[in-house]
Amino acid sequence: MHRVHSLPAYLLERYNEWKANVRPEKLDWFRKLAIEGQNPRAMVIACCDSRLEINSIFGQRTGELFIHRNIANLVPPFTPDGNHHGTGAAVEFAVKHLKVKHILVMGHSQCGGVAGCISMCEGTAPEFEKPESLIGRWLDVLRPGYDAIADVTDPDSRQTALEKEGIHVSLQNLLSYPYVKEAVDAGEVSLHGLWAHIDDMEFETVDGSGRSFVPL
Repeated sequence: MHRVHSLPAYLLERYNEWKANVRPEKLDWFRKLAIEGQNPRAMVIACCDSRLEINSIFGQRTGELFIHRNIANLVPPFTPDGNHHGTGAAVEFAVKHLKVKHILVMGHSQCGGVAGCISMCEGTAPEFEKPESLIGRWLDVLRPGYDAIADVTDPDSRQTALEKEGIHVSLQNLLSYPYVKEAVDAGEVSLHGLWAHIDDMEFETVDGSGRSFVPL
């Protein structure tokens, strides 16, 4: 038997508050989405980190952003091998079926996934090297980024450098998906990279003319 429990009391309390105070104002919009379906203008690929705010920052209404979260906001290379690929499936759905116009890869400071990759690549996290480590095999996607910043010696600077390099890795990997590259080349989809300071939610964005990040 599945060991499934009822909703934690604090979440149930918050839901009931939302249902009483917020839901009535949004019912018409929810019903519109239910009838017409979703038509988001942008896809956001973001980290799972619970501190990273997305919807309220951009002032989006429900249904306007197609959001996919994973550890360290990574996009693996296109690998049509018949295995399970959650991120790739989300990208395929967003581009081929939802026809999004923008894909945003959103990273952030103090990323635990990036810190784990650094530890793994430095040989101080042997548990991630084990073949059965799902975290380790996922963070393998970021290894090329680590190689690119290996000459950064200061720990804090190395962490930030890999967080930003990981965004470049994901943006480059997005172009390995044939339908993404085709849409980008046709001017139908644009790619964007964002990095957030967790402590104040100030954002930096990839400079369109190069690989540097500039304040948003």
